Amino acid sequence: MSRMVRLLLREMGLYDMTTHEDRLEIDNEIERRTGVNCDEAIEMGLISRDEFLTIVREILRRKRGKGKEMELYV
Repeated sequence: MSRMVRLLLREMGLYDMTTHEDRLEIDNEIERRTGVNCDEAIEMGLISRDEFLTIVREILRRKRGKGKEMELYV
């Protein structure tokens, strides 16, 4: 799992809202969107904080169910 994903989630106060599986999906989505390792993508600035938050919201919404709206305040 990406150390940068863990770091950003902690900085944003979202780490405890995600499971290990959620974090792996976040890693995979960043890699899919950028074509490079997720740590490198974050370090190189290929993923902004806003885009990272969008990815987290998408993963959590998908996992928690479409009927349950959840709002992440950062």
